Amino acid sequence: MNNKILILLAIVAVSILGISGCKPKATEKPVLRRVRVVLDWTPNTNHAGLYVAKELGYFSKRGLDVQIIQPGENTAEKIVAAGQAQFGVSYQESVTIARSESIPVKSIAAIIQHNTSGFASLARDNITDTKDFEGRRYGSSGWPSELGILREAMRKSGASFDSVQVVSGVTDFFSTIGKDADFEWIYYGWDGVQAELKGIKVNFLPIRLIDPIFDFYTPVLITNERMIASQPELVKAFLAAASQGYQYCIDEPAKAADILVKAVPELDKDQVLASLQYLKKEFKSDAPKWGQQKLEVWQRFSEWMFQNRIIGIGVNPAECFTNEFLP
Repeated sequence: MNNKILILLAIVAVSILGISGCKPKATEKPVLRRVRVVLDWTPNTNHAGLYVAKELGYFSKRGLDVQIIQPGENTAEKIVAAGQAQFGVSYQESVTIARSESIPVKSIAAIIQHNTSGFASLARDNITDTKDFEGRRYGSSGWPSELGILREAMRKSGASFDSVQVVSGVTDFFSTIGKDADFEWIYYGWDGVQAELKGIKVNFLPIRLIDPIFDFYTPVLITNERMIASQPELVKAFLAAASQGYQYCIDEPAKAADILVKAVPELDKDQVLASLQYLKKEFKSDAPKWGQQKLEVWQRFSEWMFQNRIIGIGVNPAECFTNEFLP
């Protein structure tokens, strides 16, 4: 009898061990999906929400292992279209040009709700209106629509664009303004706040106030058409985490600045903090939620680009963007 009890107990013990052996270990971590995000330029505060989402685990909580990369010699649009990165940072202008060339990328979120760029000059030069551009030197970085917008801005004030001397290849405001050029195009949330920190007085003419046509989305997040068709849940998960990251930048700009500087230590902490203090009001602005885009914004600028021959083939603005995947 005792032998039977011992055998029975042994069978039960083996069964329990077998069941417990099938359970995953508490220390095992779920496998994360590797995702690449390509930036439009070197890291800056426009990208802060992505770095926050990565550092604070917003991406990993949604099953994503996100790698943030820089574009190198190619453009973010071509890299994303080729599938070398699932997502990217771009501009409404660049997406429109890409689609006119049958490059299948689409904007899935506006990082900043309104265009924060414009024309800047040293205050000492008294350039306070587009009429004052006449006879001046303009430092051009070579954006496709740049000179067309400048021409239109001057036309509206009755100024002559032909009187402007265009200086090409200008990319750094502080090393060229007042030396090689009299006025340049900057993003106030980066160069503008840096000028304030440096004690450099500038006059700034926001492009969106010159004409509503130029209040386009810059920058935006993009993906390619294949991702949208085949992996919509991945797009939703990515945007849910990114949205959380940018909301953190809005709510906690100082902490977001620390996170960005930790990830990119070559950035100036004071500039990053000042920039995020400025952008916290611009990321969402008057939109119902972060990332939302309007058809009329895409329509009016794409029509202007076509009319001014910046794109040779017209595009359907409704196919350039989607709000479908925003949380």
